[in-house]
Amino acid sequence: MLLSHGGEPLPATESVARWTVEQVLSLAPDDASRKAGNKLATAGHWSGTGFDGSGAVWGLCKGSGSKPYQTVVDTTGPAYTCSCPSRKFPCKHALGLLLLRASGDGSVPQGEPADWAAQWLTARRGRAEAKQAKQEAAASGEAAPGPAGDAAARKRAERRAERVTAGALELEQRLTDLLRGGLATADRAGYALWEETAARMVDAQAPGLAGRVRELGVIPGSGPGWPVRLLEECGLLHLLDTAWLGRERLPDPLAATVRTRVGLPVSAEGPPVRDRWLVLAQYDTPDGRLTTRRIWLYGRESGRTALLLSFGAMGRAPELALPVGVTIDAELTPYPGGGLRADLGRQFAPPAAAPGTPVPDTPPPGGSTAAALAAYGEALRGDPWLDAWPVTLRDVIPVPSEGGWQLADEEGASALPLSSAALSRPGLWKLVALSGGGPVTVFGELGHRGFDPFAAWDTGGTGGGDSSGFGAGAGSGAAEVADGAVRLI
Repeated sequence: MLLSHGGEPLPATESVARWTVEQVLSLAPDDASRKAGNKLATAGHWSGTGFDGSGAVWGLCKGSGSKPYQTVVDTTGPAYTCSCPSRKFPCKHALGLLLLRASGDGSVPQGEPADWAAQWLTARRGRAEAKQAKQEAAASGEAAPGPAGDAAARKRAERRAERVTAGALELEQRLTDLLRGGLATADRAGYALWEETAARMVDAQAPGLAGRVRELGVIPGSGPGWPVRLLEECGLLHLLDTAWLGRERLPDPLAATVRTRVGLPVSAEGPPVRDRWLVLAQYDTPDGRLTTRRIWLYGRESGRTALLLSFGAMGRAPELALPVGVTIDAELTPYPGGGLRADLGRQFAPPAAAPGTPVPDTPPPGGSTAAALAAYGEALRGDPWLDAWPVTLRDVIPVPSEGGWQLADEEGASALPLSSAALSRPGLWKLVALSGGGPVTVFGELGHRGFDPFAAWDTGGTGGGDSSGFGAGAGSGAAEVADGAVRLI
């Protein structure tokens, strides 16, 4: 049975460029898939391979059974299908096929798709056309819901808001009881108390509150100083409860942020922004129940930074995947509130990269460590529960510090510590090697735990600009160090 997965295809007006090895590896869901894909990136494993100008790549890969696996990739999505039983997307066969194509050694010749590959490609693109027609009809008002549908939706929203309010009031009482008993004794109750409280928030249809309660439960076992950290997180949770209970008095952007943090569904509704979006970084964050994929984009013309989120159930990779370093001509629709999240809308051309290089030579704009701290502080005014904010640091030097590393301004006046997550990844040494003791430009996320670098360049490029739009100017570059794996891009 063929399994398919991926984004929307695009009609290609010209031959779609071949991806680089680095861009292919940036799509791998984990290290094991990268290693397995590399092993399959030789012609001996494949037969019946080919590609065409529309961005399709196909081939038959030898497996353990008598029949080879049928693998097809539509790079304009990107999307993948393979007859193997893997639940990972892309699977190792799709990665191996793309890596073989990236080598450019002639093992994947240009031609017409095989019948089995053409069948999937035709069906996929037919579904995409039907979906686009439906979206255009909805946008024109032809499929707008009637008054009865609107009334039913309002009633459902009101009932859920009542349940969330009841949950918030219960949580406030539990926090009060915790403080009366003393935070220093919170470790005696064990994790069961927190899990039971989180379950009550799930019953109240407030998954955002439930997630924050579960985070409280692991703090007592997090090492010395945990009572202080627990007090800080309890304060933020109390602030979120209070904000929900008084949401009618909040400014609209902050009220929208509170609804999102509590866990109510929110739809992208801002005016679409068309731009040439550079894919800065992509990484996954699993929490045992769900895998969240974050993709950072930078608009070349608008100077905006945007975040795409995609989710995958336990054991499955998230749907959306974009090769790091490519540029896509597309529309993004922002979500309400002060965040940077947006939805990827219509794409006007296949993902593209400069010939021979996966990223542009010139990085987007950035600033000093002090400017980055100011940007993070300003973002916290609109969203006090924000964990991190995307920033680009210009002319910083990685230097060792007591117990870790930090990025210091070239003049040495200020510095930002690297987060513990960054220190635990081998990508740190790629960043140090890229610097060689000299200044570099680095894009990443700045939060209360430090700076987490995702991409970097040497000082060959220049940039300038403001921080208007979705967020502060951001960049991509020569060393991709996201999701725990090091890739040069």
